[in-house]
Amino acid sequence: MAGWRFGVVVLVVCAAACSSGPASDPSVFTVAHRTVGDAASHFFNTHPTATQPIAFPHKTHIAKKAVCADCHESADKGPIAGIPSVKTCMICHSQIATDKPLIKKLTTEYADKGIEVPWQRVYGFTHEAHVRFNHAPHVRANVDCATCHGDVSKQTVAERVVDHNMGFCVNCHTEKKASNDCLTCHY
Repeated sequence: MAGWRFGVVVLVVCAAACSSGPASDPSVFTVAHRTVGDAASHFFNTHPTATQPIAFPHKTHIAKKAVCADCHESADKGPIAGIPSVKTCMICHSQIATDKPLIKKLTTEYADKGIEVPWQRVYGFTHEAHVRFNHAPHVRANVDCATCHGDVSKQTVAERVVDHNMGFCVNCHTEKKASNDCLTCHY
């Protein structure tokens, strides 16, 4: 409980000290945060719930033996796993389940118009965290996607169920005997 109170005190003091914002832009709360709410959200590690334009059924695809890399094609190649393009979806869905309402929506509202589905990111680090996460070495080390993303086979729309904080990452690196040198993640 003391940590929570300390956080509130820090925010109040910071708000009072920085209420005029940086000299270059008085509408900005601090250099790192546009508003007091943004600062509080970052401090308490809260994240808005992503609202997806299509309720992508992860559990249905996994039940049909799809694997993460089928759609998140870049996970084993570099830092970003990648949010699937509408073309990736249509590789299968130009032929499969074309009568389903979600596929009809995907086809008529996005694929036929050449518009990408505006998927919302569920996971990611704030700029202020100075973390450079790279999916590829984790995939090569056989870290199961569920370790960091939860069991999506039980989710319809992807949800943030794992708290990516420094303790989480350090503990995993310790268990897997991976480097915990600061520059492994912070560069």
